[in-house]
Amino acid sequence: MEHEQKNIKQNQASNEEPNFYEEIQEEEIIDEASDRGILRKRIMQLAMPSLIELLLGTLFGMVDMVMVGQVNKESLAAVGITNQPTMLALSVFQALNVGSTALIARYVGTDDTESASSVVKQTLILTFIIGTLVSILGYVFAGSVINFMGAEPDVYPLAVTYLQIIALGGIFISISMGIGAALRGAGDTMTPMRYNLISNLLNVGMNYVLIYGKLGFPAMGVAGAAIATTLSRLVGMIMALMAIYHPNSILTLSEKKGIYFDFNVIERILKIGIPSGIEQFVLRLGQVEFARTVAGLGTTVFAAHQIALNVFGLSFSPSQAFGMAATTLVGQSLGAGRPDLAEKYGLETRRIGMYVAVAIASTFFFFGKPIASIYNRDAQVIALAAGCFKIIALMQPMQSTQFILAGALRGAGDTRGPLFATVVGIWGIRVLFAKIFINMGFGLFGAWTAQALDQIFRSVFIYIRYNLGKWKHIKV
Repeated sequence: MEHEQKNIKQNQASNEEPNFYEEIQEEEIIDEASDRGILRKRIMQLAMPSLIELLLGTLFGMVDMVMVGQVNKESLAAVGITNQPTMLALSVFQALNVGSTALIARYVGTDDTESASSVVKQTLILTFIIGTLVSILGYVFAGSVINFMGAEPDVYPLAVTYLQIIALGGIFISISMGIGAALRGAGDTMTPMRYNLISNLLNVGMNYVLIYGKLGFPAMGVAGAAIATTLSRLVGMIMALMAIYHPNSILTLSEKKGIYFDFNVIERILKIGIPSGIEQFVLRLGQVEFARTVAGLGTTVFAAHQIALNVFGLSFSPSQAFGMAATTLVGQSLGAGRPDLAEKYGLETRRIGMYVAVAIASTFFFFGKPIASIYNRDAQVIALAAGCFKIIALMQPMQSTQFILAGALRGAGDTRGPLFATVVGIWGIRVLFAKIFINMGFGLFGAWTAQALDQIFRSVFIYIRYNLGKWKHIKV
């Protein structure tokens, strides 16, 4: 009876307010150009808030690195060497986030917002439990992790302090990430943009105060940067929870139904998400090994490497944003019974992403040294980082393809294809050839060349898998 009542409500809602996919179906398409215009409008509506969020978030991260880098290069290396272990820990939540986004997109495509909200609740319960455990382990084993990363003696104590403080705030970032993934699956990219923007602005302000010792606070250097990051993440989590518990939210949890495990929903989330979670874990583990390999070249080289990685993050922010849009649009289109529309969304999103990638590539290729000099005044560090920027520029088209089309595949529930591409690309190509090239004497240039080869392989594999079209028939 309850199931029948839910179906009646869904039918009434769909009769009163046709969704976007019904409007597309009823629209009189004059030619291919007008069809593309409609698709682009919807893509940009979803992608632009995510793009702004990611770009500003990355820029604030760059400012964070710049502020720490002004203290000394040891502090810069200390913050950089903790990045990969931190991202590795957060990859645990990728399984929940990808599964949540894909399921919610399907439910929203069929106007079943009640089931979508149920997915959000189960995701939050699991995130809280796992996040608490990861935070505790990160704090306790911070020293062992930094030692494993191969930190130099002058970097080790700074890095341990930074990681311990960051680990305490792991639960904050994991919950806000989970809520953001859920809202994007429902097509709401504005809300995550707002709370992440405020959180990052707060982080930069507290960085200035705590790193350099302003407004009566002592100069805490690396520890100050970590405290600022953790407190800003706490604020971001509070705002994310307020958004999801607001009665007007599309995925509101304001109705008090208690805390309970719905194992049917959890099974569906994990069925989609576990391959993606494994993918992210393998990727981050490979990046850890990649970082350890480069760290063996010395503090100066590793500082340049961290500058390049920091800027690299800025370069793939647009691809990530369009990939998120592709995940949502493909999932919602399949939920609405429109696989043809889903395919068009994937290809059109990639096309737009490529335009942006070319613009970014040109900037990095021609303005590498001025960008690197913002971070550090060491001439050798600047020269090494600028050389990496040229390789980053050449990677942009491949990177854009694999990010966006992999996002489309995940929206359809195909998370095994991206998993395979990542395992082979990160371990069979990037890590392996980085070691080979470094042993051959190519240094940092060899390491980044290996990364470019990884991107080429993954983009070709993902492009072929997408065009095969088997993802259109996956049941979630």
